[in-house]
Amino acid sequence: MSLQEKKMILDILQKDCRLSVDQIALMVGLPSQQVQEAIRELEENRTILKYAALINWEKVEDEVVTAMIDVKVVPQRDVGFDQVAERIYRYPEVKSLSLMSGGYDLSVVIEGKTMKEVALFVAEKLAVLEHVQATATHFVLKRYKSDGAIFDEKAEDHRLKVSP
Repeated sequence: MSLQEKKMILDILQKDCRLSVDQIALMVGLPSQQVQEAIRELEENRTILKYAALINWEKVEDEVVTAMIDVKVVPQRDVGFDQVAERIYRYPEVKSLSLMSGGYDLSVVIEGKTMKEVALFVAEKLAVLEHVQATATHFVLKRYKSDGAIFDEKAEDHRLKVSP
């Protein structure tokens, strides 16, 4: 199977991982067995890391607090930011972690039940790590779009159409 065909399969799965192998095979014009084998290979070599649903938790829970935390780190000899990043991403509260360019080195996204829970994570777990110099926490006030999905529901327009 060509790299282009694998990329087509990955693109389809990224948009909707609920599709069956048969549906994907039909979309890319390949036999189901070949698509199944490609998906298995992509899972084994960790190209496909996880299948997940994007949930609008505000619909089912009272409060979910998301924070984006900028972290300034002193890089370590021979490993740079990797050891500090590994210590941070092992916390279950951490949803994502990226090395960034600019004024801060790492961008950490966490979720908690309350602002206090997030604040305690920063104060007691993150800011006290060796080699962490500074943090800046930004709380998400409203999510409009995430992973291509729009969260904001638009009310139906009940106005009458005006014709010339």
